[in-house]
Amino acid sequence: MPRPSSPPTTASLVRRIDLTTLQLFIAVCEETNLTRAAQREGIAASAVSKRLHDLEDTLQVTLFERQSSGMVLTPAGESLLHHARVTLLNIEKIAVELGEHARGIRGHVRMLANLSAIVEFLPDDLPGFFRIHDLVRLDLQERPSAEVVRGVEEGSAEIGICSADVETRGLERHSYRRDRLVAIVPRDHALASAARISFADTLDYDHVGLFATSSIYLRSHHSAQQAGKTLRLRVHVPGFDAVCRMVQAGMGVGLIPDKAFDVLSHGMNLTAVTLDDAWADRELILVARDSARLSATSQMMFDHLLH
Repeated sequence: MPRPSSPPTTASLVRRIDLTTLQLFIAVCEETNLTRAAQREGIAASAVSKRLHDLEDTLQVTLFERQSSGMVLTPAGESLLHHARVTLLNIEKIAVELGEHARGIRGHVRMLANLSAIVEFLPDDLPGFFRIHDLVRLDLQERPSAEVVRGVEEGSAEIGICSADVETRGLERHSYRRDRLVAIVPRDHALASAARISFADTLDYDHVGLFATSSIYLRSHHSAQQAGKTLRLRVHVPGFDAVCRMVQAGMGVGLIPDKAFDVLSHGMNLTAVTLDDAWADRELILVARDSARLSATSQMMFDHLLH
């Protein structure tokens, strides 16, 4: 429960909350046990306990419920955990970027993108940027679309590329590229001779699916439910190249974007069959918290990808 006192001022928080305390708080959250957190951080458990007590006293809230099963976050603790992680991530960014400036690297862009963007579009879009800005460094990480949104929200990256059908909440969003999903099968498969099929036509066969959090898998699973059929998933794989290899091995029908098939399928004796379903036509979007407040280097990257 909140403690009956006036709320702390910004100045008092700056003076009384240090980075070590935030790091210890995160450790307790992740370990759910004060002793394990202390061992992990190489500090006495009594010192961790005092820091947590002082932190609660400074913030005038209760951060944990002490239960027999371990330390359980209160709603206030959940809120602080988010801000603590963002704060420590920003400190890490400062160290990295200043070190890069010392080595002559002028600018750093952090971007999260889904698999489709990384395989289909960024290999064509990025070289033009780096021909002009050759001292910029890009930290590009692949995430499922929902995790792209979360990462940009939490400050892990300034720019994200994800599927347009994911909930972007308060993020700014701009159209980036379009692609179309196709069913891929060996050339001797019963579906290989069809010019166009519906996704429902594939549900009589085993499937090779992407990881369960991918937007493509979620779309296909939902479409199967709407058709009143079960998606006969034989195997989950982590990427489009693995889908192609498993389809080539006869493990089932695969579903990937048409441009990814063009890049990855050479010499594999596979056929891509166009899907008639409206949801197979996809849009990818660029997201940011506020493009007007991006760092100068990220703003240049953002503008480049939009044009």
